[in-house]
Amino acid sequence: MNNKIKRSLVGLGAVVILWGSTVAFSEPGSDTDPLVTLSYVNKAVEGVKVYIDEKIAAISIISGSTGGANVSNELVIVNVNKGDYLIGKAGTELILRGGKAKVVGGPLGGLSDVTKGDELNHDQAVSHNHLLIIPRSDERGIYATEDAIFMVKGEYEIK
Repeated sequence: MNNKIKRSLVGLGAVVILWGSTVAFSEPGSDTDPLVTLSYVNKAVEGVKVYIDEKIAAISIISGSTGGANVSNELVIVNVNKGDYLIGKAGTELILRGGKAKVVGGPLGGLSDVTKGDELNHDQAVSHNHLLIIPRSDERGIYATEDAIFMVKGEYEIK
């Protein structure tokens, strides 16, 4: 009986040693390992950061290539001298804050007066504090009949 217990203990010891060596020498954080290690998470997060940085750089290149003034999403104050034109690109928003100006229409129409819900055609006077939108990039804009102050969002040029 004593011999039987010794054999059982030796066999059990061999199994424990074999199992322990398997655990000790296995590679943690591999694709087959069901547990996730910190190094694996850090590696995955770093890959996502690189991907996001590449996309941000691509967007910056695209938005930077359009050129023009005020391509940001902010309203800026623009002073337009008497006799000058403010010509906007498609989607440019204008608000006359001071002075007087008239609409410069394009071949397909004028400017959209969003405040009034109407279209302003070529040579019509621009009302103060009305939001105007330039629908196309076809040389539409305003002509200052006296020094004028505009709030502008979008691309424009003064001629």
